[in-house]
Amino acid sequence: MPKRVLITGLSTYWGGRVAQALEADPDVEVIIGLDTREPKVKLERTEYVRSDENYSILSRIVRATGVDTIAHTFLVVDSTQMSSRAMHEINVIGTMNLFAAASAAGSTVRKVVVKSAALVYGSSPKDPYWFRETDRRVAPVRTKVERSLLEVESYVRDFARDNPHVCLSLLRFSNVIGPDISTPLMNALQLPLVPKVAGFDPRFQLVHEDDVVAALLFALAHEVPGIYNVAGDGMLPWSEIMAIAGKRGIPMPPFGIGMATDPLRRLGLVNLAPELIDLLRYGRGIDNRAFKQAGFEYQYTTAGAVEAWVQSQRLAKTVGTKAFDYRYEEDVEKFFRHSPAVIREHSDQA
Repeated sequence: MPKRVLITGLSTYWGGRVAQALEADPDVEVIIGLDTREPKVKLERTEYVRSDENYSILSRIVRATGVDTIAHTFLVVDSTQMSSRAMHEINVIGTMNLFAAASAAGSTVRKVVVKSAALVYGSSPKDPYWFRETDRRVAPVRTKVERSLLEVESYVRDFARDNPHVCLSLLRFSNVIGPDISTPLMNALQLPLVPKVAGFDPRFQLVHEDDVVAALLFALAHEVPGIYNVAGDGMLPWSEIMAIAGKRGIPMPPFGIGMATDPLRRLGLVNLAPELIDLLRYGRGIDNRAFKQAGFEYQYTTAGAVEAWVQSQRLAKTVGTKAFDYRYEEDVEKFFRHSPAVIREHSDQA
């Protein structure tokens, strides 16, 4: 297990959950989180540092803190989240600065874990049944988010080649589903009528949000250099996923979907990402055996992840979804962390 960890994207769902999990491990001595925004979850030991979108301050932090591990939890995988320019700053420039800091002379970094996505494989009618980590995409790059992720992975390969003393793990996650995360796929499933492409019933492979966090923590705690697919066992047709969710579909034309759904997007009813439209035609499967052979154990299959999400939706309708709204306040956090008036739970006395 690492001793001193730096997390990018602390205000994101993944960054916050990884930080919370690391805080629970007494062997982890220092946890530092970078982001442009304050954390959205309560953290006890994690030190938040405000940064710009491309992490230009990262080299100074690595030198000053002597971190041994970097968890790069935030790469934009949803093109509807922000502009193309902002996405390029975060994905490409931010990753370049991260690797520059990790490979600088005298760097103490010995492990880097990067959270990527199966989007790099694309989705086309000529795809294999599932992609192995060594396979290349069949279709040309169609979206800006895919292009940025492929560029990130080129930096990953260069860094791994030039820095063999650093254990670099890149995890390509399939589409995520879970009660606490919002994704384009899940947003589509929550519509009164779920979009589907006329004449297509693609197979999907999903991963539960808890398995995503567990996979990141597994890579942080073990020596698993290389590229790994992360996805639940099994695949489900889109029609079956809708049936499990108790939803009916609304057919969209197989071509010109963007124009056909534009009125709905302007009304705020649906906003289908370009990368999701291809997936609704052809689906995608990825071979998850390598990560399992490395020792990782999944809690959910694809079907189990869908069923768990449906149960959480039913529970939310019964008991509601309102939760405590945590707000980060720097002065308050400094008081609880450093004031001598605060009674510490752990004493230095034997």
